[in-house]
Amino acid sequence: MEELYVPMVQTQAEEVLEAISSRFRQSDMQRIREAYLFAREAHANQRRKTGEPYIVHPIAVARIVGVELGLDANVVIAAFLHDVVEDTDYTLEDVRCRFGDDVASLVRVVTKPKKDKYELTKQLDNFKQMLNAMQGDIRGILIKLADRLHNMRTLQSMRSDKQMKIAGETDYFYAPLANRLGYYEVKTELENLSFRYRCPHEYEDFIEMLRQDYKLTKVRMDAFVNKVESVLKDGGVEARVFVVQRAPYSLWRKMKKYSVDFHHLKYKYFTEIIFKDTNIGEEKAEALKIYSLLTNVFREKPGGIRNYIDSPKENGYRSFHVKLLSDRGIWEEVHISSERMTRASQYGFLGAGEDSYGVHKWLEKFRATLNDISHSNPGADFIENVVTSFYNDDIMVFSPQGKAIILPQRAKALDFAFEIHSKIGQFAKYARINGQLVSLMTELKRGDVVEIFTDEDALPKPEWADQVVTYKARRWLRNYVARLPKEKYIRCEKCNPIPGEEVIGFLGPYNEITVHKRDCPVAIRTASKMGDSIVPVHFNGNPDILYPVSVNIHGVDRYHMLSDLIQCITERMRLSIASITTKTVDCIFDITIAFSVHSYEELQRVIAEIYSIDGVDGVRQVNE
Repeated sequence: MEELYVPMVQTQAEEVLEAISSRFRQSDMQRIREAYLFAREAHANQRRKTGEPYIVHPIAVARIVGVELGLDANVVIAAFLHDVVEDTDYTLEDVRCRFGDDVASLVRVVTKPKKDKYELTKQLDNFKQMLNAMQGDIRGILIKLADRLHNMRTLQSMRSDKQMKIAGETDYFYAPLANRLGYYEVKTELENLSFRYRCPHEYEDFIEMLRQDYKLTKVRMDAFVNKVESVLKDGGVEARVFVVQRAPYSLWRKMKKYSVDFHHLKYKYFTEIIFKDTNIGEEKAEALKIYSLLTNVFREKPGGIRNYIDSPKENGYRSFHVKLLSDRGIWEEVHISSERMTRASQYGFLGAGEDSYGVHKWLEKFRATLNDISHSNPGADFIENVVTSFYNDDIMVFSPQGKAIILPQRAKALDFAFEIHSKIGQFAKYARINGQLVSLMTELKRGDVVEIFTDEDALPKPEWADQVVTYKARRWLRNYVARLPKEKYIRCEKCNPIPGEEVIGFLGPYNEITVHKRDCPVAIRTASKMGDSIVPVHFNGNPDILYPVSVNIHGVDRYHMLSDLIQCITERMRLSIASITTKTVDCIFDITIAFSVHSYEELQRVIAEIYSIDGVDGVRQVNE
């Protein structure tokens, strides 16, 4: 190690050891110091991209897990050693002999597997190994989060392509994972660092807008805080009150989500009220006392309450949110939390030393579903299914009986049905949300009361498999679609041929055959250019497959005309109508009805039946 760096490295190490010494016994501190010395020796000849000795990285990771996250002694030891097996000649057995089975197990979790051939890709295999480790001890994942956090903090030394790769991984995988484990501050920092390195120019512009906005807003926010403090003091409540500016990435994401510019973003700031710890059962009462004092002075925005104390997020987040009208005539968002709730957001449920917020329950659910995904879908969709199922922010909705169901944001009513039971999802036909009749594809919002109605004759639509959000719903529907009979031809999207029509086929570059009607303009054009690709086809169809068609009907309007047309298709021909558009001018009607048939012959029978209806003057098939 170069003499220049020796004092710096020693100072950084001693600062970490000093900061954690009050939390651990002397015997633990001795083991932690030995781990540092072992790691320093193992990495003695290695350098980071910055030119610094490599040991500064394990020291920084140990600082994050020991000081910032408040984790146990073995985690700190493993943090010092986390790259020893991967980057030096030492083995896991060496680690086990010196520091025990627990430390060796933690180091194994964060050691990337060395393979000649990867199951998916190197990145995906690494993600999968870490996720599988969560079925045992979650502490190894927290070391990996700390490792990623320090790498992101020092990413400026990397090439821009490496920055993009690491930042993309962080935004897609690590930041959402930190959020789901209740480490809100880690999640926020990872997101913002990812934003900074993925979109550096946009990030700098955004930061400058925030600086300017803060200058304009500070006087207003200070006045609001001062009044809140006065109200609480008069009410005998001891609490810290301060303004929090929302993180750049959070605001940038809201801009994209709601399609607004920076100046029209709402709630760039919120006021945090943190009251002293009480017994856990009394926290709600104290929060409501503060709420009552504030709403005696400030007008409350209707519907502006979010009670995360009674209905915590699945990652354990608890607080009481309310929007109040300031003296400046602006709605201000206020978060009311205890010191304990705030520590849980900073340190997560392990660092906070308790699990009063039920994160272990979420972990059990995670492990069960992860095991299911691993066995049923070990391929390239593995990570996508995990991220979709568990990494999005969640919402809480309710059954009519009051049972709370936690789902990812953007979940549909059908996701709710499958969460209740797979049979409910399988036979779901429609839903009522807050008493209103809706489609199963209606997106749910926090607090919705959802009721699912079933029918044993109901069949899921294949396109639903790509619209649902939860893993349970997506897996069942994709398996259902996979079992459906497949059409061996590709139908032209221009002419939409159906079995029984005069058709022609064209052989494509991957031996796929596209079928056209013989009078299709696309077929005529293709035949003139690539006539050698024409192949004979027997497009007889499949009795289990329905083909969408539309017919246009013209005639003289009369009483019950539309009813007779509907009855003809649904009752006499027993076909389902997808849509109807009507127009009547001076007693002459023009109606287009979309439905599905099994064959061209069946379509002709439908047309003949429609022609027999009194008042119908013309019926023709139309392509839409």
